[in-house]
Amino acid sequence: MDHAFKLVDVFGTAPFTGNPLAVVAGAEDLDTEAMQRITRWLNLSETTFLLPPPTPEADYRVRIFTLTHELPFAGHPTLGTCHAWLEAGGSPKRDGVIVQECGAGLIAVRQESGTLAFAAPPLIRGGMPSEDEIAEVATVLRIAPAAIIDARWADNGPGWIAVLLESAEAVLAIEPLAQPDRRVDIGVVGPHAPGGTAAFELRALFTGPGGGIIEDPVTGSLNASVGQWLFDSGRVTNAYVAAQGTRLGRTGRVRVSRDDEGQVWVGGRTLTLVSGQTRG
Repeated sequence: MDHAFKLVDVFGTAPFTGNPLAVVAGAEDLDTEAMQRITRWLNLSETTFLLPPPTPEADYRVRIFTLTHELPFAGHPTLGTCHAWLEAGGSPKRDGVIVQECGAGLIAVRQESGTLAFAAPPLIRGGMPSEDEIAEVATVLRIAPAAIIDARWADNGPGWIAVLLESAEAVLAIEPLAQPDRRVDIGVVGPHAPGGTAAFELRALFTGPGGGIIEDPVTGSLNASVGQWLFDSGRVTNAYVAAQGTRLGRTGRVRVSRDDEGQVWVGGRTLTLVSGQTRG
């Protein structure tokens, strides 16, 4: 069976500058094995599959796959899938708010000034990592443990542990181990000097199917949990822009804000770059 298919650039400042996402629509006839096989063939960090929602409050359901497994939630797949759903004629049940159903439950997405923003979900795991865990991160990053100013578990699905360094320059200078001896999902964040276009620089490093380190271009889930950490710790009090993908030649920009109820929102630009049909 053929399926409508889109490649969406998420969080970019112009075409081909953000994080690509493949979205396959009408995926009711595809089982888990088929979805994983399609994801591996496309060889992008994530591919999503649009389905009718079983929950009445939701506008659509999405399943999110990496090259190795399914995720309950991920950020750029959430925005890219919502973009594809709206572009295909999807009409939300509530004005201005789209409700996505995924493994993490119901996620609100809102339209704001020509961009999309999702409500950061609660953490699956938070709190301070142990000294041994921080030391393991430092080993993978090939930096001294003392270079890590602070650290938090920031797991809202993908499993992130986030570490704060003294500056954006320190983040960009990291040359991680090519082949760590265990699976890692590490987010690194450091502040830019005041007055620039971005307040923080982020990098997302994780182990791929072969065990080697992969860097994700722009990561909504990590920006969501880091944003919750920065707001809750008082390091930021107003909306800010984070840069990501710099070392990969990308210009990802993520806007992070918190509303009066304390909900953190993560937004950015979305743009369809390829549209067509899958075969079979």
